[in-house]
Amino acid sequence: MEQDQCTLLILGTRTFAIEVLDLASEIANVKVVGFVENMYPKKCHDLLGGLPVIWVDNLDKYAKDHVAVCALGTTFRSRFTNQAASYGIRFRSLVHPLARISARSTIGEGSIISVGAIIASHTQIGCHVIVNRGALIGHHTKIGNYVTIGPGANIAGSCTINDAVYIGMGAVIIDNVIIGSHAVIGAGSVVTENVPDNVQVVGVPAKIVKENISGK
Repeated sequence: MEQDQCTLLILGTRTFAIEVLDLASEIANVKVVGFVENMYPKKCHDLLGGLPVIWVDNLDKYAKDHVAVCALGTTFRSRFTNQAASYGIRFRSLVHPLARISARSTIGEGSIISVGAIIASHTQIGCHVIVNRGALIGHHTKIGNYVTIGPGANIAGSCTINDAVYIGMGAVIIDNVIIGSHAVIGAGSVVTENVPDNVQVVGVPAKIVKENISGK
């Protein structure tokens, strides 16, 4: 799944952005040249990881020959990606060379597939999805946009994970389960039945503990 040479900007300046810099440094044909900040202008006065921090309003100067990826773990990162896109920025996915992705599966733009992740056959990964280190995704599963999948999470086959779902570290989702949009699956939970939109579930088996939420 090798892609053309690209000059990359990382949206975000928190610790996960530094991790994404490290991940990108091990991917052929990717050169990270800076980070982008959209909340605290003072951060643009200092280097981060030895690279400049660019204020979001200046992105129009980079749109022609740079691409971006969003390094925010929150499922609310659509706010940042939409802001960047309004300046003409395009997005590119990052796949670590030690991830295994079936040639029969697809990955949307701006998604991050980290070290040791395994994606089985005939699975669809949406746009701006984070599949963290060691996560497993089974065959014929559909992952929506802006989903965050924590380290070591295990999603079985033929599942549907709708948009902006947050799946915590080590969570297990059995086969044929549907997870509603903006739901949060607690770390270590075992999901054995469908989960509605906008709820948080935790435990073994997972039960609803909070309603009317909008992701994490």
